[in-house]
Amino acid sequence: MNGLDWAVLIGYFGVMVAIGFWSHKRVDDVSDFFTAGGKMPWWLSGISHHMSGYSAVMFTGYAGIAYTYGVTSFITWSFPIALGIAIGSKLFAPRVNRLRSRLHLASPLEYLKNRYNLPTQQALAWSGMLLKIVDVGAKWAAIATLLSVFTGVTLNQGILITGAITAVYCTIGGLWADALTELGQFVIQLLAGISMFVAVVAKLNDKHIGFFGAWDESTLHGHGKPLVGPYGTVFLLAFLFIKLFEYNGGMLNQAQRYMATGSAREAERSARLSAILWLVWPVVLFFPMWMAPLLVHANKPDGSDSYALMTEQLLPHGLLGLVVVGFFSHTMAMCSSDANAIAAVFTRDVAPVLSQRARGWGDRSGLIAARVTTVVFLGLSMAVATQVNSPAFKDIITVVIKWVAGLMGPIAIPMMLGLLRPFRRSGPTAALTSWAAGLLAFWLVNYPISWNVDGGVPLQYQVSVPLAVSLVLYVLIGYLKPEDTPERLAIIERVNTDGDGATAVPAPAAAGDNIVGAPNQPL
Repeated sequence: MNGLDWAVLIGYFGVMVAIGFWSHKRVDDVSDFFTAGGKMPWWLSGISHHMSGYSAVMFTGYAGIAYTYGVTSFITWSFPIALGIAIGSKLFAPRVNRLRSRLHLASPLEYLKNRYNLPTQQALAWSGMLLKIVDVGAKWAAIATLLSVFTGVTLNQGILITGAITAVYCTIGGLWADALTELGQFVIQLLAGISMFVAVVAKLNDKHIGFFGAWDESTLHGHGKPLVGPYGTVFLLAFLFIKLFEYNGGMLNQAQRYMATGSAREAERSARLSAILWLVWPVVLFFPMWMAPLLVHANKPDGSDSYALMTEQLLPHGLLGLVVVGFFSHTMAMCSSDANAIAAVFTRDVAPVLSQRARGWGDRSGLIAARVTTVVFLGLSMAVATQVNSPAFKDIITVVIKWVAGLMGPIAIPMMLGLLRPFRRSGPTAALTSWAAGLLAFWLVNYPISWNVDGGVPLQYQVSVPLAVSLVLYVLIGYLKPEDTPERLAIIERVNTDGDGATAVPAPAAAGDNIVGAPNQPL
C-alpha cells in the first residue's frame, strides 16, 4: 500500500465515525439503540441484514476453501444461507418482528422468560453471549490477518485498530449507525468486488485463458465440482439447517434487523431482499477466488492468503486501498451488529437478574448501560482474537465453522422454534434439556469421540450432531411432557398474529421472574 491507498483507508474510517456521530441524534432510548425504534425502511434492513452476515473470514478462510476446492465454497456456504433466509422470510421474519411491534421488546431473547421461564432465558442468554465473543474474536483475527499482509502491522495491532474504530461508531449511534454504515459498506463492497472481478478477467485474458475456458485448465481440475473434500452432501444439508436458524435470528444480530422494521410484512420483504443478495452477489466475490490458483501461489497451506496476494498483484494503488476497505467493511459490519445484539441481551435480559439497580434503569441510565456493555463486549472479543491461532482454537476457519456452527444449534432451537405454533407443547423442560444435551453432544463429538476415531470425526458430523440432538429432544420432550400453559400459548399467539386481538401478554408466571420495573417489561 502507498499513500493513496492509506488515504482511501483513513477516509473510510473517518466516514464511519462521522455516521456514528450523525446517528447519535436519532437515539433517544434503548429501543432506538437496539431496534431503531421500529422505523427502519425494509430495504435498509435487508441490506443491513445481508451485510451483517459477512466478515473478512470470507476473504481468508473461505478464500482458502475456494482456492483448494473451487465452487463448493459457494454451494456449501452462501447458497444455503440464501435458501435458509428465503425460507425464514415466511417462517421467522414476521414473528421476530412482532417481538417488538406486538410485545414491545428490544432484545430477541426477552420473550423467552414468559415463553419458557427465567432459567431458560438466562441459559440461552449467557451461552449466546459467550459464543458471540468467540465468533467475533475470529472475525477480528481474520481482518487483522489481511491487514498484516497489506501493511505489515502485527496481528494484535490490527485487532486494536479495527476494534477501536468499530467501537466508536456503533457505541455512539446504536443500530441506526450499524445500518447506515452497512449501507455505505455495501456500496464500497460493490465497487471493490466488481473491480477485483474485472481485474481477474483481464489477467486471465492476458494469459489467453477465456472466461469459461478457465475451468478446463489442469490447475483447476475438480474445482467445478459442487461437493468435494470434507464438504459433501451431509455437510451441505447440515449447513442448510444450521443457517436456517442462524441467519433468521439464532445468532441474534439478524433478528434485530427484522425487529427494526415497521411491521411484520416489511420484515418479510427485508428477508427476501437479503436472500436475493446472498444468492447473486457472492458469485461475483467468489469468482476471483476460484481463479486464484491460475494467478498466484498461496504461501499458507490452507490458501487463506491467496485473495490478499492476488489483490496486491492485480490492482493499482487506489483500487487496492478500496478493496482493503472492502475487507474492513465486511468485518466491521458483522462485529458492530453483533456488539449491538449482545449489548441488548445483557442490558435487557441479564443485568436485571444480576442487579436490583438495573431493574430501575430509566431511558438515560439504560442507554448508558447499553453503550458501556457494547464497549466491554468488543474489548472481550478483541482479547479472544489474540488467541484464535492458539492450540485451543486452532485457525480462523475452525473457529467459525466448527465452534460457531456446532454450538449455535442448541442455543437457536429453543429460541426460534419457540415462536412457532407446532412447537407450542415444548416448554422449559424441553428447552433446557435440548440446550444442555446439544452442548454436551458438541463436546463429545469434537473431543473424546474424535480423539478415539482414526482421522477424527468428519467435519459434517462435528457441526450437525449437536443441532440434531437438540432438535430431536426439543420435539420429543414436548410431546412426552407438554407444558403448554395458557400464558405460554398467549405469547405464541401474539407473535403469530397481527392486529390488536384479545390475547393479552401475561406477566411472568413464576414469582422469581416478576421483576417489577425491569427492562424486560414492555417499553
